[in-house]
This record gives sequence, C-alpha cells and structure tokens, in this order.
Amino acid sequence: MQNPTVSGKRLGRQALLFPLCLVLYEFSTYIGNDMIQPGMLAVVEQFKASTEWVPTSMTAYLAGGMFLQWLLGPLSDRIGRRPVLLTGVVWFIVTCLATLLAQNIEQFIFLRFLQGISLCFIGAVGYAAIQESFDEATCIKITALMANVALIAPLLGPLVGAAWVHVASWEMMFVLFAVLALISFFGLQRAMPETATRLGEKLSLKDLGKDYGLVLKNLRFVAGSLAIGFVSLPLLAWIAQSPVIIISGEQATTYEYGLLQVPIFGALIIGNLTLAKLTSRRSVRWLIIAGGWPIVAGLILAAAATMVSSHAYLWMTAGLSIYAFGIGLANAGLVRLTLFASEMSKGTVSAAMGMLQMLIFTVGIEVSKHAYAFGGNGLFSLFNLASGILWLGLAVYFLWDKTVGSARQ
Repeated sequence: MQNPTVSGKRLGRQALLFPLCLVLYEFSTYIGNDMIQPGMLAVVEQFKASTEWVPTSMTAYLAGGMFLQWLLGPLSDRIGRRPVLLTGVVWFIVTCLATLLAQNIEQFIFLRFLQGISLCFIGAVGYAAIQESFDEATCIKITALMANVALIAPLLGPLVGAAWVHVASWEMMFVLFAVLALISFFGLQRAMPETATRLGEKLSLKDLGKDYGLVLKNLRFVAGSLAIGFVSLPLLAWIAQSPVIIISGEQATTYEYGLLQVPIFGALIIGNLTLAKLTSRRSVRWLIIAGGWPIVAGLILAAAATMVSSHAYLWMTAGLSIYAFGIGLANAGLVRLTLFASEMSKGTVSAAMGMLQMLIFTVGIEVSKHAYAFGGNGLFSLFNLASGILWLGLAVYFLWDKTVGSARQ
C-alpha cells in the first residue's frame, strides 16, 4: 500500500513544530556526547581508568549510531515513521538514566553504545520524514537552520560540561539529557506527520537485502554518502580527541578548552546561516563547490602549522574554523542530492547513508586517536587533511555530471 509523501508544506506554526521538536531530540543526543567529553576526564578518574578511554566513549556512541540503521529505515517505511521515532526517544531516555547505575568504565562504555543507538532514529527516520515533508529549497533551509540549533550542542557542550564537573557530578548530566528528550517526545507525539511510503508492506530479510543491494549498486549514491562521512570526520575527531589534546597535552585549563571550541563551531553556524541565505539565489551545486574551498584550505593550514610546530594548536584551531565554515556551506546540499540520488524509499536510502557514515566515524575516530598517540598534533592534522582530500575526490565524482544540482530553487 503506497502512502503519498507530503511535499511543499506551508511553513506555518504547526508545520514548524515537527522540525523544532526533532531538533530538540537531536540536540539532546548531541549534547549527550559533546557535554560529557570534557567530563570524561572525571569519569575515567572516578573509575580509575586511563585517559585512552576518553575518545573511546565517543567511538562507542557512534558505533551504536550505526548498529540498527539498516533495520530502522526500512521498518519505518512499512510501519510508519512516527511510532519508530517515538520509540527511539524513549530508548534514549531509559539508557541515559541507566548510566546512573554504572559501576566501572566497561559498563559505562557499554551504556554509551546503547545510548548511541538513539542516533539511528534521527537520520534513518527523523530526517527522512523531514526530506519527505518539504520541497527541496525549503528543506535545505530547514536543514541548515536545524543544524544551527543542533550545533549549539558542540558549541556549548564543552563549555558547560567543563564547568559542570566543578559544581555537580557527571552522572547528573545524563538526567539533563533525559529531561530534554522527554520534552521532545511530547512535542513529536503531537506534531510529527506520517510520511512513510510503503505502509502495510511486510518486511522480509530477503526483500531488505534486495533493497540495500539496489541502493549500494548506485555508485553516485555511495560516493555522496562516503563524501559526507569523510568531510565530517575531522570535526568529530576533534570533538573526541580535543580534551586530550588541549587539557592533557597542552596543559590548558578546562575553561580554555571550552573557549577553543567557540571559533570552530561558531564558524560552522555562520556557514549554515550563509547557506540558508544563499539557497534561493544559488544552485545546490554552486554551494557545494563554494564550500569546498574553505574545507580544503582550512585542513591544509592546520596540517602545515602543526607539522612546523607540534604545539601550534591555536593555528590548528584557526584551520579547523575555516574548514568548519566550508562544511556549513556545503553539507546540507550534498546530503539532499545524495538522498535523492537513489529512487528507493527514503527510509532505506537514509539508513544506508547513515550506516556508511557511521562506519567512517567509528573507525576514523579510533584511527585519529592512534595518529595522535604516535605523532601528536602533526599526525592528527595530517589524518584530518587526508579525510578532506578523500572528500574532494568523492565530491568531484559525485558532481561529474554538470546537470547534478545545477537548477536554482
């Protein structure tokens, strides 16, 4: 049974309530990572573990974000986006509160993995519903503006997390995450539309394998998905590793660590605002290409500076800020074009995108951790530059056909 998607919806108050509630849930899951990262130094101290567990917390979280994507997207196609997403919100609330019962670092990391499963519901279900609910130009604007709200998490998270551990226990952070998710649950229950296209169809593993096979045979789709993963990897590697780089490696204070996040994530927000302003004036293709220049230039600056002096972390921050502006400008358009590079139902396509990206993030963060351990800031920045070069090659392949994304909205 086919259920037509909703497109071109007016941006009235009711229409906006859904993306706002979704982004509150997204914010709670993001701050569940970004706020605890500076607090991880307190976590490992309490559990008498080494600082090597600090980035592993984020690796486990992102591994959880890959774990069920393959199932949730196709499942939401058939039983509905609403019930699947609402279940994900409840799961996040329960697993956050369960962290209060952790007795050692291994239990804590396992619970981080369980919490990370909540990320599966955002990309494979929530953002698929957003893409199906609005036309392309409106959707890119909404995605960019939603990203700005979500990006408050990595902007404020390190600052608030660093301050939090001085006035309260790190366990109470997870109570805060659960409360934010609970508020989003009530909003989504009221405002989320049902946009699934294959309601009533049976879900079989054989058909699921066929669907994913068709999606992954589309090389343009695979190139776009991998490009999104590689271009985001330096930012996530920085979030995971920066407490060790700044506080442990450079002997800076937690306050200074928090301040160094501001130019990077501030630039990301400015890039997203610039994107929202230019969407109606420029083609999606132009925005991706324009964003590519600061992406590559910023990563080259960070790598060059830290190869000259391994303690040039301020120059590394400057380079990552330039790179972050480019991501803000380019990424939302690339996500949109990649999602619609395949004709398959968007739950399945979005899940495939998410799995490829989370695989890159999970493996990449661990590799970046070892790069820093063996070669300090210089090798860490070279790893980030390699990710940017991979993005560039994949983006060139994705945009090789000059008609792709060339229409103005």
